[in-house]
Amino acid sequence: MQAKIYKSFEERYKGLLAEEYSKLLEAIKTGVRPCIRVNTLKIEKDKLAESLQAKGWKLEQVPWYGNAFFVHADTLSKALEHALGYYFIQDASSLVPPLVLSPQPTEAVLDLCAAPGSKTTFMAELMQNKGMLVANDLNIKRLKALACNLQRMGVVNAIVTSYDGRSLFKKGWKFDKILLDAPCSGSGTVASSQSALLFWSEKAVKKLSNVQKDLLASAAKMLKEGGTLVYSTCSMDVEENEAVIDFAVRKLGMKTEKIDVPGLKYRQGISEHDGKQFAGAGDCIRFYPFDNQTEGFFVCKLKK
Repeated sequence: MQAKIYKSFEERYKGLLAEEYSKLLEAIKTGVRPCIRVNTLKIEKDKLAESLQAKGWKLEQVPWYGNAFFVHADTLSKALEHALGYYFIQDASSLVPPLVLSPQPTEAVLDLCAAPGSKTTFMAELMQNKGMLVANDLNIKRLKALACNLQRMGVVNAIVTSYDGRSLFKKGWKFDKILLDAPCSGSGTVASSQSALLFWSEKAVKKLSNVQKDLLASAAKMLKEGGTLVYSTCSMDVEENEAVIDFAVRKLGMKTEKIDVPGLKYRQGISEHDGKQFAGAGDCIRFYPFDNQTEGFFVCKLKK
């Protein structure tokens, strides 16, 4: 049974999506495609695929990342391979921010809002378990899930911390690269979790926009000169996305860079909305639940 769509949600997204609003409604009914990411720290892609296909699982490679599959199978979390950390269950959209950040084995990297760890464990994999990866999150309960996931996936280059990201810059730490996958309204997750329809509100969007700007300001202070910061949300709302990037460009002096993710269907950020112009939006990307049958996401690459 589909959750009720409130009038405020309908009005906002009809205004944002125009004729594509009907596609969003269909995506909510259809849902997203389950996805797993191969953990190459522990197993090769072909070996895992062989093992899972022997169980009768149907695998379809994710077009924008070779070591991930859309999966047609039951009980993804109950397989032995999952318990052994051979794969991580995550929406295919959440692969994009780490791919855009592209952390390297020689770098110091910060995941500012890390829990429960889908992106953190992916970054550790991209770093070949080398360099330094600080995984921070304020929520203690979520940190337990993060720690468990890091252990299950065999991550050894990560340090787990629990600080308010808005004041973490006071530690004086500096990083080559930072991922800020910011807490958000979750409007992009409506196809995977219809409860998002119940909890979304314009009031929450505006409140979170301020939190996101504070987090970004803190992250900018921790970024080395010439460093890269990737900002992302699973929100479709302009206030949480392009408006935050406008703040980064105009107030923090950061510069946006073009993003290219071959195989992913996406569009440019929204440069003008509701009478407001947003600096740097043309370099951002956003994709909706109906674009790739995933959650909706917004991603921007910033340089200091």
